[in-house]
Amino acid sequence: MSIALEFCPATQVPATALHEAFGAAFADYLIGPFMLPFEAWPAFLARQGVDLGLSRVALDGQGRILAFALSAPRPRHASWRLGTMGALPAARGSGAAPALLEDFLARARQAGCRRAELEVFAQNERARRLYERQGFVARDPLHGYTGAVPAGPLLVARELAWKEALDWLDEAEGQDLALPLQQTRPGLDGAMGQRAWAWGSALLTGAPRADDAEVFQIGALVDRSPAQLDAQALLQSLAAQHPQWQEWRMAQLLRPGVGGEALERLGLQRQPLYQLWMLRAL
Repeated sequence: MSIALEFCPATQVPATALHEAFGAAFADYLIGPFMLPFEAWPAFLARQGVDLGLSRVALDGQGRILAFALSAPRPRHASWRLGTMGALPAARGSGAAPALLEDFLARARQAGCRRAELEVFAQNERARRLYERQGFVARDPLHGYTGAVPAGPLLVARELAWKEALDWLDEAEGQDLALPLQQTRPGLDGAMGQRAWAWGSALLTGAPRADDAEVFQIGALVDRSPAQLDAQALLQSLAAQHPQWQEWRMAQLLRPGVGGEALERLGLQRQPLYQLWMLRAL
């Protein structure tokens, strides 16, 4: 299928149209359709670090959206992240998505970036193969976890103000600790309902779920020590202090080497679906 394509900045299409196209593109997504109301659209873009001025939309000859590539710059890493890319079902196979990806990489290179990055579910073979053809290589798996944390010795862990927690993550990144965007200040900045604790080399953020107070949803877990013993001790201390948190969950965003191994030692299970954090040198 061949369609005449026109690219334009995402700022040049109505926000409602881009939101609608996003919903249509991910209606059959691997982990289920995105049920994102328009009122939550700006907050979603902010959490993803998306700059709509650097993002592009592919249009057909009648100005209808075929596909989109949302860009999230990471200046301190000299990188652009492909926040999300999608094609409407009718445009799949048209070449719109590969063309947008090539355009994304070319513009990142022109902007002086040293690399491009993205996350993709390992089981999403169509998308993963497209990225591999464009030279993206898996940097790390990003796993999700679920299970109970066994109570352990009580620690006098320090509870941080939210700005302190974000500053902590900034410092950790400054020590060349590799973290995906969602585990850093841009990805967490709007999560004001979370709490944060620090112990030794570890930081934990999160909050009980609004729909189930027995489930603690981890926002970020980072241990700067390879052994991750401080993360393990912090989790067990909080479990002892808060026995009402019967289940702990982490979305598919955690590198094993910065916190995932601690969760596994405590008995939490990896979720079957997981992401790959992929990088491409420019």
